[in-house]
Amino acid sequence: CSNRAHRSPTVTAMLRPRLLLVLAIALTLPAMAADGSTRTAQAGVAAYEAGRYDEAARLFERAARAGNRLAQFNYAMMLYRGESHAPDADTAWRWLRRAAGAGLAPAQYAFAWLYDHGEGVPRSLPTAALWYRKAATQGHLPAQLALASMYFTGQGVAQDYAQAAQWYRPAAEAGDIGAQYIVASMYEHGYG
Repeated sequence: CSNRAHRSPTVTAMLRPRLLLVLAIALTLPAMAADGSTRTAQAGVAAYEAGRYDEAARLFERAARAGNRLAQFNYAMMLYRGESHAPDADTAWRWLRRAAGAGLAPAQYAFAWLYDHGEGVPRSLPTAALWYRKAATQGHLPAQLALASMYFTGQGVAQDYAQAAQWYRPAAEAGDIGAQYIVASMYEHGYG
């Protein structure tokens, strides 16, 4: 599908907090292997925070090509947000897909969100559910909520209140007020 880098106001609003979140995570992670791609990605974070977006994009792209999943995600987010430009419209989607495939939960969530909302890709709730599940199993709270809601409503997956409760519960325990209300209501009505 072409035009995956479509930057609608909805996509931009959804993706903005994700980039900042992962940038913060990148700063706090210990240097996993202190390899060149990690140092390059960290330099990209510093450039991004200093407002040097062209430099940050170059550094993220270099680290992404070396297999750094945080750099893959951050570069994709910069492309989606229009903070950098790529030779073709599918570049952002491909980098996001790589980061998601490498197991980065925020990337898996963002990838699922695109399919859930049909933003730049054909809408596919089963695909969204698959990627939400990957992020949810890693404890990603927004993914847990999204997957729980899909099971609760039966959209993209078979309706299953027990599965919905399974995914709402950790979000409720993490302090999400909406999830707490839903779990309480499910106990009250005997759902799941």
